[in-house]
Amino acid sequence: MEQLASLTPVVVGSTIHRMGRVIVQIKLANLGDLVVRNRRLSKNKPRQAKTDALVDTGATCLYLKPSVIRQLGLHRVGSTALQTTNGVCRRKIYEPVCLELMGRKGHFDVVEVAESVPNLLGQIPLEYLDFVVDARGQRLIPNPKHHGQWMAEAYCA
Repeated sequence: MEQLASLTPVVVGSTIHRMGRVIVQIKLANLGDLVVRNRRLSKNKPRQAKTDALVDTGATCLYLKPSVIRQLGLHRVGSTALQTTNGVCRRKIYEPVCLELMGRKGHFDVVEVAESVPNLLGQIPLEYLDFVVDARGQRLIPNPKHHGQWMAEAYCA
């Protein structure tokens, strides 16, 4: 798994600070294709894609560009309102994908973003896959509270 960190200059007052961006390579597969194949209803290979995604802890979901959505053959299942820096807008929601990152997998609905926006890996997939951003190292790491083990947290009896 490849991670790229870049420093973006941010001006605060008269001081320039370097803010890190964490970009990871994710593997995606059409979940519907995987289900059909696993049930032996089709011999077709599931549609898959490898792409870069910007880790965005301020975002909620998995956000993909239309070109990636088309490559995966996903169908629209609804829409949602999103609060953005430019105000509220509506975005299309697509069928779930199987997302693989650093050997961990999860199933997530996809929200479409403009082609000009990077694919975004938001807080729900990060939380489910038990990853956190190492701000000092400017990289994505397994949650250190769980000593490298993939662990879910549930507070029930």
